[in-house]
Order: sequence, then C-alpha cells, then structure tokens
Amino acid sequence: MTEKYKILGQFIKDLSSETKDVETYLHVRDNISKYKLDINIYSKALKNKIIEINTVLKFEDKEETKFKSFFEMVYTTIIQLNEEIENKIELEKIILCDVQLKISSDLEKSFLDLLRNSGYSNINFEKKIDFEELYKKRIN
Repeated sequence: MTEKYKILGQFIKDLSSETKDVETYLHVRDNISKYKLDINIYSKALKNKIIEINTVLKFEDKEETKFKSFFEMVYTTIIQLNEEIENKIELEKIILCDVQLKISSDLEKSFLDLLRNSGYSNINFEKKIDFEELYKKRIN
C-alpha cells in the first residue's frame, strides 16, 4: 500500500520557555513532576494539495501557584497529499494520527531539548504520546 501523503518538511515554528526568577526555577525544579503536557493539533490547507500541520505542545503546572514556568513549542509539518482524499475522516486521520506517529520522535526530542536547555536536565516523559489512542478517543 502506498502512502497517501509525503512529508515535504518539518521545523520548529515557535519555541518558548519562561521562568521569571531564580526562586521560581528552584520551585519548579522540585515540583516539575506536577506539570502536565497538553497537545493541540491544527492544520491549514495551502495550494497544490499541500497542508500545514501545527502540533502545539504546552507543559505547565495546572495548579494555582505564583512559582510557575511555562514551556511551549509549535512544531510545523508540511505534507503534500499524493491523491485526492474524498473522505474528511480519512484526511483527519492522516493529520491527527498518521503524520503525528511519523514525527513523534523528532517532536519529543525537540521538546525535551527545550526543557533540558531551560535547566531541567533530568526530565523525561514516562510514556510516549499515543496519537492513535488520542485519535480513537476523539472519533468516539
């Protein structure tokens, strides 16, 4: 079976790390295990069956505290469809699941590099993002 799309390129569109002072850094370093990862994916059709897909990762403390850091990355993937996709559900699966599975290792490495370069060197994600499971939950 041939793939229905080709990845033309991928890059970090926006990258942000905010820690306002040393006191905040020390607090976050000791409490970073409380931080949650949010994922948002949106796309924009361009021309010639080209689609821009933006995967947004945010890592933040959801609790109210004055000592917070904020981390966000917008990772852009450009794909070109190899054929006409008539079915909206099929296109949605390509954007939300198939492409995400292909870029997931680059996505994770880039985001972990942001966290490590922001001073949180001993951080790892305990489990991989399961884009297939997220997609199935979304369609149900």
